[in-house]
Amino acid sequence: MRATAEGRQTRRLLLLGVAGAVTRCRDFTRKALTDWQWIPASEDQPEREHEPEQDQEERERLRERVDDVLLLVSEAVANACLHAGGPSELVLSHGAEGLLIEVSDHSRDRPVLRPRGDPALPGGHGLMVLQLLSRSWGWRPAATGKTVWLEVPPPWPPPPQQQEQQGGSGHGKDDEGG
Repeated sequence: MRATAEGRQTRRLLLLGVAGAVTRCRDFTRKALTDWQWIPASEDQPEREHEPEQDQEERERLRERVDDVLLLVSEAVANACLHAGGPSELVLSHGAEGLLIEVSDHSRDRPVLRPRGDPALPGGHGLMVLQLLSRSWGWRPAATGKTVWLEVPPPWPPPPQQQEQQGGSGHGKDDEGG
């Protein structure tokens, strides 16, 4: 882990030739989110019966955001496994504006969002999940392949002045520019 000039912290997991990449990446991400306090320290403790409703709602919101992040990491890594010969690296970068997830692989092929099919059939939903659960996502060419990136907002609301600067929210499109 390293802190950057903007106060961001970055963690890297090299994955060349690693078996069980999806599980390793989920575990790695869960550890980072715990360290970055996206997962409450008391997560492993049972719900308190007399916990104020606001605290229960906050814990539930945190759990949901963590579940979203773990699903996003799983989908991006699984796509690299299925379509690009496996991921080479997972990079997580955390700051006040949220989380940047980057999955690199050795394929130069552009990720293609498939047309909507039967949601009951397996396969073909990975990029749709990225589009629905991330703030924005895309890809960029790399020297030895490509990197798929995802932005996830933090589980807590931004300070009031940052909310004004952000304006509207929505998902970005899968573009090459990054």
